Amino acid sequence: MRHLSQFIAGAALAVIAAPSFAAPGPSPQAVAEAALAEAPVWDGHNDVPEQLRDRRKDVLAGFDFTDTRGTADATNGAMQTDLTRLAKGHVGAQFWSVYVSADLAGPQAVQATMEQIDVMKRLIAQHPAQMQYCEDSACVRAAWQAHRIASLLGMEGGHSVNGSLGVLRQMYALGARYMTLTHFKNTAWADSATDAPAHNGLTPFGADVVREMQRMGMLVDLSHVAESTMLGALDTARAPVMFSHSSARALVDHPRNVSDAVLDRLKANGGITMVNTYPPYVSEAVRRWGVADAAAKAGADANHPGDPSGAKAEYAAWGAAHPKPRASLTQVADHIDHIVRRIGVDHVGIGGDFDGIEDTAEGMEDVSTYPALFAELARRGYSKADLMKIASGNMLRVLKAAEDYAAAHRADPPIESPTAF
Repeated sequence: MRHLSQFIAGAALAVIAAPSFAAPGPSPQAVAEAALAEAPVWDGHNDVPEQLRDRRKDVLAGFDFTDTRGTADATNGAMQTDLTRLAKGHVGAQFWSVYVSADLAGPQAVQATMEQIDVMKRLIAQHPAQMQYCEDSACVRAAWQAHRIASLLGMEGGHSVNGSLGVLRQMYALGARYMTLTHFKNTAWADSATDAPAHNGLTPFGADVVREMQRMGMLVDLSHVAESTMLGALDTARAPVMFSHSSARALVDHPRNVSDAVLDRLKANGGITMVNTYPPYVSEAVRRWGVADAAAKAGADANHPGDPSGAKAEYAAWGAAHPKPRASLTQVADHIDHIVRRIGVDHVGIGGDFDGIEDTAEGMEDVSTYPALFAELARRGYSKADLMKIASGNMLRVLKAAEDYAAAHRADPPIESPTAF
């Protein structure tokens, strides 16, 4: 009997000491899928309208947006966006960029921007089962309920309004819901990140542009602008602003990215940075290679004046000895990580820049790849709730805040400025 009691006691101790094996949690892929099922991706920047202009002169006859993978030609590679891949990527809302070149003269830029608004509206109208044109956050929610892609318009560059607040108001009336204050070149009222400084940021008229945008409810987009312009706009803004497609400058020292000092100001403003996927903004190695490549090209030309074949041979030899590195999906996730650590998960989103980039990060070749990015974030410990914020919750909040600010200032008179001619 004593032996039996000892056996029972020993067995009990063994049960207590034995490790417990909890059921495994959901995989990162499952967490990502669950998050995107409830909060689909809201992409801050896609350049399909630019592709329609460059490839087709805005003629949609014969264009199949269901699957564009066969669109490569002698000048352009295949497009990175279509309805099939948007669905695979769980994209539920998209800011379509009605970009036109900053090299266009003012009146031409205005006309071309209106044409880009027109062609994108026509493309959306051709696909009513998959796409829904939207101008506000309520429409975005309704589109999600109907399982359609909420399709909003954003102007990329203040040159599109030709220095006119009247044109700015009419662009808003046509549906533009954000404007990037500059593109690659300065405007007469704001400095670009990639041009020689001319205004120390925003001019007084530039500050009026920001005020008028927010009075109407148009989002102020600070991608492409100089840091001085970012700070001037944040000084002026009274509603949240956005970076529609910019990454973290602490990781890649490119002027198109956002410094920690500006991120700190953005948190106080309540705004959002939508992380870009373009390799020179994502990978420091790619950025440095680009600088070296440009220097090698200039050096080859300088070494062979009047001898283009010699310059071409020297430059080709440099390229063979210095292959271009590739950016990766994990580096895109690193930028999200940095922004989250710096200012919190409430201030980050995704702005892929697809169809506006000639090179892509490995694992992020087109709009279908967003679930893989969200699975990588889940693998790093992001919760379903975090992923839902990054996917679209944060952008929805920012747009609603801009609308609420405009509603509170509906009685404010428009800001007036004299016409130029």
